[in-house]
Amino acid sequence: MADQTSHRAIVIGGSLGGLFTAASLRAIGWQVDVYERSVNELDSRGGGLVMQPDLLEAFRFAGIAHAPQLGVPSRDRQFLDASGAVLFRQRMPQAQTAWSVLYNTLRAGLPDDIIHPGIALSDFTQDGDTVEAILSNGQRVRADLLIGADGPHSATRSLVLPDDHPDYAGYVAWRGLVPERSLDAAATAQLVDAFTFQTGDAHQLLTYLIPGEDGSTEPGERRWNWVWYRPLAVGAPLDAAMTDRAGVQRTLSVPPGALTDENRDRLRADASKQLAPALASLVHAADEPFLQIIQDYRAPRLVFGRVVLLGDAAFIARPHTGAGASKAAANAVALAQRLRGADGAIDDALAQWQAQEWRNGMRLYELGIGLGAQVMGKVDRHAAA
Repeated sequence: MADQTSHRAIVIGGSLGGLFTAASLRAIGWQVDVYERSVNELDSRGGGLVMQPDLLEAFRFAGIAHAPQLGVPSRDRQFLDASGAVLFRQRMPQAQTAWSVLYNTLRAGLPDDIIHPGIALSDFTQDGDTVEAILSNGQRVRADLLIGADGPHSATRSLVLPDDHPDYAGYVAWRGLVPERSLDAAATAQLVDAFTFQTGDAHQLLTYLIPGEDGSTEPGERRWNWVWYRPLAVGAPLDAAMTDRAGVQRTLSVPPGALTDENRDRLRADASKQLAPALASLVHAADEPFLQIIQDYRAPRLVFGRVVLLGDAAFIARPHTGAGASKAAANAVALAQRLRGADGAIDDALAQWQAQEWRNGMRLYELGIGLGAQVMGKVDRHAAA
């Protein structure tokens, strides 16, 4: 570990991007405090995601111990038609994990006293080589670096780029998690050991196994994760879908348990009409399906003096890339590597980091749009659903 204990960073956002950043900077000797606006632990958020090499590299770099098997392997990739017939299947080994597995592993590897829940960023000031964060509890904290890792609706970004906002892509991801044993034998036989897709006219469903709620990867203790991309027009259709059972209009997602019965029942009815039997059974078996809108965003730059945007605060890449969490992990490790080799020249390190990571972010951003066009066609986000 490099001797850089005189340096301090403030990280805004306690989700994966913020925790990867904190772990990576601590690995090079920086003092770090993480401020998360949510009062509660975040381990119930999200569903499944693809294990990418950058995730394992981030754990290695930070020296955070993890289970020998963080994900569930899949052997093949297959495509089904609406009748359930296999259109295509080939060997394509990979592994899938759960958002909660990564979060809980990171959280366990960081000291409790550096995470400050229920505190948001209100503003900041800069003076030469330091930045002062003004927090929602009235506290003012000075540091060498303020890192906005606070997600798609970043408060940090709203301060440095107040006119920038993510763009709705014209479609949403309906998602669900199903205990492995809840699926009938016929559906399990067709889906097990595979990353399965069904693609139709402007929609796509994909599914795979992920670890269980307790992180178990043992057969029978895992969960099916499914994602169904479907168009949803701006206006009444989108507003109705994003209104939860308490009547609250959500902006980014409707979490598990908050979807209205009407929307859940309509989703199940549509699944029966449009999906292969095994995939329709997954949608029906999800007790608490949830919803996320698909967005695009690219920051014009990542560094603003001693303020940095990282992860989804900087670039929102569509989930078809399978790289959301790994992008944040790679951003964090690259930042720590640049700072470790900076010999105190933090501004030069930030400039070098920005040049490389902005290019990487743009490639992923454009890839996501291209993949979305292949899956959904040219969805008119303003047309009637």
